[in-house]
Amino acid sequence: MYAVIQTGGKQYRVSAGEKLKIERIAGDVGQEITLDRVLLVADGEALKLGTPLVAGALVKAKVLKHGRGEKVRIFKLNRRKHYRRSQGHRQDYTEIEILGIA
Repeated sequence: MYAVIQTGGKQYRVSAGEKLKIERIAGDVGQEITLDRVLLVADGEALKLGTPLVAGALVKAKVLKHGRGEKVRIFKLNRRKHYRRSQGHRQDYTEIEILGIA
């Protein structure tokens, strides 16, 4: 059984017991959360596709930790114009474990 959820502007295919990193969401470490933006639920051959969301479908997850991702370097350069700009970015994330799909 798996589901497709939407959170943080991205879509993820999840199944029970899976761990994944998503955009930071509010919640303490160890807290159980419910993700209600479920786009698709598949159970064997049965497939429920939402328009755009599946009515009554929920994904239960547990917050494992919060963190920051790897640093991404942004460097802009115009040659022969003495133009150089450097910038860095680290995206915040929340690591969750999927407990079940209802």
